[in-house]
Amino acid sequence: MPYINVRGVEHYYEWVKKPSNSWVKPVMVFIHGWAGSARYWQSTANALLDQFDCLLYDLRGFGRSSGKPTIVQASESVAASQSPQEEVAAIEELTYELEEYADDLAALLDELQLQRVYINAHSMGASIAALFFNRYPQKVERGILTCSGIFDYDEKAFAAFHKFGGYVVKFRPKWLGKIPFVDRMFMARFLHRSIPKAERQAFLQDFLEADYDAALGTIFTSVSKAQSELMPQEFAKLTVPTLLVAGEYDKIIPAKMGRQAAAMNDKVVFAMLPNTAHFPMLEDAPTYLQRVREFLQIPTAVN
Repeated sequence: MPYINVRGVEHYYEWVKKPSNSWVKPVMVFIHGWAGSARYWQSTANALLDQFDCLLYDLRGFGRSSGKPTIVQASESVAASQSPQEEVAAIEELTYELEEYADDLAALLDELQLQRVYINAHSMGASIAALFFNRYPQKVERGILTCSGIFDYDEKAFAAFHKFGGYVVKFRPKWLGKIPFVDRMFMARFLHRSIPKAERQAFLQDFLEADYDAALGTIFTSVSKAQSELMPQEFAKLTVPTLLVAGEYDKIIPAKMGRQAAAMNDKVVFAMLPNTAHFPMLEDAPTYLQRVREFLQIPTAVN
């Protein structure tokens, strides 16, 4: 499996490509959500191969990416600007703030020598992407945020969420994945329509194997008073043309939160997919892909 060292941490990544002799395709980067991995973006990437070379990667501490730094010999470019001691110090300062994950993506693109890309991100990954759009607008052609939005701060609700989330992250016995139908129960809150069993099982496995510190740390940073105050500002100042896709019955990030975010900036186009919840790209792939192609102005194939 291909890995690349990004800011001292081994990241899993993969290319999904279809050869083309006539033109050099643009690149679309996919970012997964909390406790997931790039695996659930595979079908979407495969559907867009005629138009894009697709880059999938696992966020730090999730999927097949490490959650901890690996001290490696500095590259020539790093060595030119940092001493080994400075490099180690920079690695040790990595946190689970979403801004840090946006910086991880920038470093990944630099390592792969990618100048300007399209980005399709989901849930927590969409928050990371929105931050990335504003920190590195020169690197983004267009963006798609799937199941994203802004929310109001509620001290009691947030405290309860953090307490419950901490318990869920702590109690993840590996044998849980062997219980019949547990994948269906685990995914019930995320879905309105059914998705293939293999997709449910893969998501459960990713959840069970997520790095403890990364899983817990991002619960606190992605659902926080600071984040509730920051994200409206981030949406308001977006300059990257963006499509925000919401699921009509999403209980995790309700569609109204996405609609509120889109209303803050005329660069953001809002699309709600009926009869879907938190995974519209899997629950109704044809409609999801139609909205994406319309936004990207990709002609629909005629059979």
